Amino acid sequence: MRMPQDLQDLDVLLFIDGAWRRGAGGRTLDIIDPATEELIGKVARAETTDLEAAAAAATRGFALWRATSAFERGKILRRAAAMLRERIEPIAQIMTREQGKPVKEARVEIAVAADTLDWFAEEMRRAYGRVVPARAPNITNLVLKEPVGPVAAFTPWNFPINQIARKLGAALAAGCSIIVKAPEEAPASPAEFVRVLAEAGAPPGVINLVFGVPAEISAHLIPHPAIRKISFTGSTAVGKQLAALAGAHMKRATMELGGHAPAIVFADADLDVALRVLLARKFRNAGQACTAPTRFLVQRDVYPQFLARFVAAAEALRIGSGFDPATDIGPLANPRRLTALQTLVEDAVEKGAKLVTGGTRRGSKGYYFAPTVLAHVPTSARAMNEEPFGPIALVNSFDTLDDAVAEANRLAYGLASYAFTASTATADALAQRIEAGMVAINDSHLSSPELPIGGVKDSGYGSEGGPEAVEAYLVTKLVTQAAG
Repeated sequence: MRMPQDLQDLDVLLFIDGAWRRGAGGRTLDIIDPATEELIGKVARAETTDLEAAAAAATRGFALWRATSAFERGKILRRAAAMLRERIEPIAQIMTREQGKPVKEARVEIAVAADTLDWFAEEMRRAYGRVVPARAPNITNLVLKEPVGPVAAFTPWNFPINQIARKLGAALAAGCSIIVKAPEEAPASPAEFVRVLAEAGAPPGVINLVFGVPAEISAHLIPHPAIRKISFTGSTAVGKQLAALAGAHMKRATMELGGHAPAIVFADADLDVALRVLLARKFRNAGQACTAPTRFLVQRDVYPQFLARFVAAAEALRIGSGFDPATDIGPLANPRRLTALQTLVEDAVEKGAKLVTGGTRRGSKGYYFAPTVLAHVPTSARAMNEEPFGPIALVNSFDTLDDAVAEANRLAYGLASYAFTASTATADALAQRIEAGMVAINDSHLSSPELPIGGVKDSGYGSEGGPEAVEAYLVTKLVTQAAG
């Protein structure tokens, strides 16, 4: 499929204090089309001068925004949500061009981002405090909720708009200003998202957008005295480094980190439902999702049937350009993923796994990797211990509930998990015993704006959905007052 002509030569700028600008040093980073490996544009690289300007703007923006009523802040977010829906098609085209996912998936991501803004526009009116009965007459005890202050948010390339929408929506709902360090590999669609919010009426300084060298930006912004809250979505390794830096400076942090989601299929499950749901969750965005099911644990009685049907469905998926309406799986986001996945497959096979399908790059141009199914994978294989973050499914059998739970909880990860069973007793046991921030049973809807999204153990802490998301951007103040 040919690329739309108007998506060539992307020129992405920083957004600081209500104005689009180039980096102070004039330097840029390349934007590469993952489907063709062609250079398609440049993104401005922020220097220390730019980060200082963003911090100063966020400080001024916070003073203005916290004084704006929740009702007025909500109107701006709702207006932005409506504008975003009007612009879904052109922004989806940009996202596919720079990130690779099929346009149909990009449209869904943008629609969910609009829903997220709408939800936070309403939730901000419910940041309630409380009155605490006093122990003495003429005393009033008030518990107030106030915005924590300017926020630094670090977002990944796999969902370049939706990950920003969660952080930005919650921060703005609470009354905070924000500096977003968006992904350099997919910068143009986040820039369009920020443009929508600015045109919807967000005052200068309330929203700032920077790009550059991630380590340089985090090292400058996290310790910065203007920044009071950190939010990061990305790998566990990087998240631990940033959390340590935030802790050293007593900064609040929300960490949504890596996952290695188990998907448990019991013999009494509806296999049609399990196959449909898990196939879609596994291979959307070419498997580049931290909540994607990875370790498929299938009860022995139905293991052969499930494996055969899953492999057939995986092999039927169509790989190609995201601009082709027939495409199910686009390219990976960068060449690093190709190397990482190939290494994991080779290691698993060397350790005794059976490569049932896929396992190799597709074609010689573009970062395409075939949907891959490995069976009978030993726990010693790297893929069973490291997040694959790609279209690789590891399908093993189990005998008892205890066996399945033991494997599900074996790793330090604890983000998403999935299970399929017709037994209420089994479902209740799984809900209680699986160590994860999110457990989906006979379902996969984990990412709605009203639901808390987050993990436990090495998958991070804090939530980026539901009322809990707003709470993370609020501080609690006690005011106790005696009548004069």
